Amino acid sequence: MRIVVAAVGRLKAGPERALFDRFLERADRAGRHLGLAVDCREIPESAARQADARKEAEATALLGALPVAGIVVALDEHGKAVDSRSFAKRIANWRDSGSSDLTFLIGGPDGLGAAALDRADLRLAFGTMTWPHQLVRVMLAEQLYRAVTILSGHPYHRD
Repeated sequence: MRIVVAAVGRLKAGPERALFDRFLERADRAGRHLGLAVDCREIPESAARQADARKEAEATALLGALPVAGIVVALDEHGKAVDSRSFAKRIANWRDSGSSDLTFLIGGPDGLGAAALDRADLRLAFGTMTWPHQLVRVMLAEQLYRAVTILSGHPYHRD
């Protein structure tokens, strides 16, 4: 199964980019033997002046980058919070049910537009706090790597 992090904006060189790349690469490398390939697509930020118009333009661009079929997870502060084991189990269930694509959507500074949220099969939150979209990328990449290690039977520190 292909796992894609589709995010609005481009992470510039710096500590967030380095951490994101590190965890995404580790998730991809470790996930290969589990039938999981991990990648990222960056979507340009909209130049619209109004936040709602920006979110909708970015949602259209994100949806245009999606595979025709597949599971879509929107990162949204109002979404469902899950623990790491449950997150890993969901990924395994989607893979084992025959889904060939899993896409995580991360909006820009204004969040995701309604079209992107409506398309999502799951809205996922990293707690009830609002996080900068750059850090959400890092946290998602880390959780993808953690999910791969859990699924591969690596000892988990919570056991």
